[in-house]
Amino acid sequence: MSLLDDFLIRAALAGVGVALAAAPMGCFVVWRRMAYFGDATAHAAILGVAMALALDIPVFGGAVAVALAMALTVSTLSGRGYSMDTLLGVLAHSALAFGLVAVSFLTDVRIDLMAYLFGDILAVGRADLGVIWAGAALVVGLLTWRWQALLTATLNPDLAYAGGLDPRREQLILTLALALVVAVAIKVVGVLLIAAMLLIPAAVARPFARTPEQMAMAAAAVAVVSVLGGLWVSLDLDTPAGPSIVCVAAVLFLLSSLFRSVRQGA
Repeated sequence: MSLLDDFLIRAALAGVGVALAAAPMGCFVVWRRMAYFGDATAHAAILGVAMALALDIPVFGGAVAVALAMALTVSTLSGRGYSMDTLLGVLAHSALAFGLVAVSFLTDVRIDLMAYLFGDILAVGRADLGVIWAGAALVVGLLTWRWQALLTATLNPDLAYAGGLDPRREQLILTLALALVVAVAIKVVGVLLIAAMLLIPAAVARPFARTPEQMAMAAAAVAVVSVLGGLWVSLDLDTPAGPSIVCVAAVLFLLSSLFRSVRQGA
């Protein structure tokens, strides 16, 4: 019997794959103050799921397409009379609502909506595992390739221009990476919890890191611990796996905040 025949091994591998993709991306979300942006992209993915099921195409493809379309729409409309948080709030909740309505029309397709909203990591199959790791490798490769340029454009756009970089192009690369992270994370934590997996590990890692690279690696370690800890809690207490992963991450954030307070008070 293959190790991959064990549903728990598959769940752990899927969770680690998502953690390694979401954590470094989450650092850029924190640095750029893009929390609402990540949330809006994740909410839009449910519309992509509905479209994929209706058109009989892979869910991953539909989620990437709609998440990317949402991110590009926000980038295009920002600064045209609406504040960014208002624009993101309107688009995020509208996309989620249209997605849920679209799903209700899929009478010929059996769909577990809760699995897409909150994740169903324990039901990950071999094919899902392949998609998750391929997507994660693409995200990590993209961020590694453009790391210095992305960092410069994030920390100092004027310096980026002076160095011959186009901050808008780097923003587009981040947007693509974010859409990929959302698509690979849907099966694991669901659209409502993806933003938490982007933000919390990065926020936990921040007090312990002295360089951006250290923060990205620490965030990845925190995310992996959250996934494995959440799966253990889920198995031990019979709780939903996706929310349990986020709960473990939240406890780590609380411990990190306490450590930061103690260190500052010392």
